[in-house]
Amino acid sequence: MNKTEAPMTEDRRRFFRIADAVNLYYRIVDEQTVVAASNTSDNVLNSCSLVTALDVLAQESRVIMYRIEKKDSEIAEYLKLMDSKISLIAQSVLQQANDLTETKVFNTNISASGLAIEVDSKIKVGEFIEVKLFLSSCVAVILLYGKVVYCKKNTRDNSSSPYLIGIDYINLKDEDREILIKHIVKRQMQQIRENKEVK
Repeated sequence: MNKTEAPMTEDRRRFFRIADAVNLYYRIVDEQTVVAASNTSDNVLNSCSLVTALDVLAQESRVIMYRIEKKDSEIAEYLKLMDSKISLIAQSVLQQANDLTETKVFNTNISASGLAIEVDSKIKVGEFIEVKLFLSSCVAVILLYGKVVYCKKNTRDNSSSPYLIGIDYINLKDEDREILIKHIVKRQMQQIRENKEVK
């Protein structure tokens, strides 16, 4: 599979999808932009991956924290407070580093393999697209690239956007896919709770 080829559609069945209103920005780009982004080396201190890096460290520290709790509960409580402080600082850095003034809320159908977005104008099938997603549930920003696989009339009731485009991700990083999965699970649980409260 070359660098700008979308994943096989059979892989998409492995991932849950969820309808969600997401803050995002998108633009059409050329193939060279997608290839260049795929060749860019990851920087663990890049603001988009900061939350992911902290999450990995938190998972690694859980075993140690469990041992500390058994020996000294007060030290464990203090370390948990420090961890909460670090998380708050990370959230602040992320929000300041990513200017969200250019984004707006879009109705989407989102999965870890692709994205459908309600849009105001037609976009040609085969176009390459850059999407910047702000996922409030995980306090994370994901910059991803994809290919438009369909553009059709939007049939959803009460929608102000006349078109629906489908995007297959291209070379999505594993850590970004994990963030998407985490967001989908959190939003799914939240929507289930909200539906129960309505009933």
